[in-house]
Amino acid sequence: MIRVAAVGDIHMGPESQGLLRPAFETLPECADLLLLAGDLTRHGTPEEARVVAQEVRGLAVPVVAVLGNHDHHDEQPEKVAALLEDAGVRVLEGEGTVVECGGTRVGVAGTKGFGGGFVGRSAGEFGEPLMKEFVRYSRRCADGLRTSLEELDRQGCGTRVALTHFSPVADTLAGEPPEIYPFLGSYLLAEAIDTAGADLSVHGHAHAGTEHGMTAGGVRVRNVAQPVIRRAFNVYHLNVD
Repeated sequence: MIRVAAVGDIHMGPESQGLLRPAFETLPECADLLLLAGDLTRHGTPEEARVVAQEVRGLAVPVVAVLGNHDHHDEQPEKVAALLEDAGVRVLEGEGTVVECGGTRVGVAGTKGFGGGFVGRSAGEFGEPLMKEFVRYSRRCADGLRTSLEELDRQGCGTRVALTHFSPVADTLAGEPPEIYPFLGSYLLAEAIDTAGADLSVHGHAHAGTEHGMTAGGVRVRNVAQPVIRRAFNVYHLNVD
């Protein structure tokens, strides 16, 4: 049994230093790794990223993260990622990583993802160049997730997790205004997950959404935005063959 702790949308700033650390220090008692599902900062500034870095530095479990839209706002996502990496966090974008958990190789594939909507009500690559690029960016994110999951399978990871910020399904958006669904996720992410295969999909972003969902292919999806789970993290259990 692999125990996966996950949380997103912690939106930390200078005054929140130390807020989550006491809970994170209990992780070895209940989890084998920690996943951070983006929007770790409020505005994506290096100052805020340093706060997050201190919150997770030296934890006794591996930490894997993706960035969210807030982490891009100051247009320094590379600096945010570098500060987190310096604290020992593995930050993913269109790539995967392998975590050793009690002798089991757990693969985590990550991307921020992007919007566009869901089957039957989604944006298409038609019209103005800006609209085409919007959809193409979503597709590139999804393609990176699929490729990473497939590579982890080739590396012999029998247990794989898809980590995103934007949602792959509409299920976990229930509670949000339907008008903004296209800005909260994309069906392309779910297609990537179902094509490559995964045991769990974790995302954030939808603060007023719902925790539980599922892809059309039967992969469990969990919205771990902190305003949804209302705690420092949730823990999900994955069976190991």
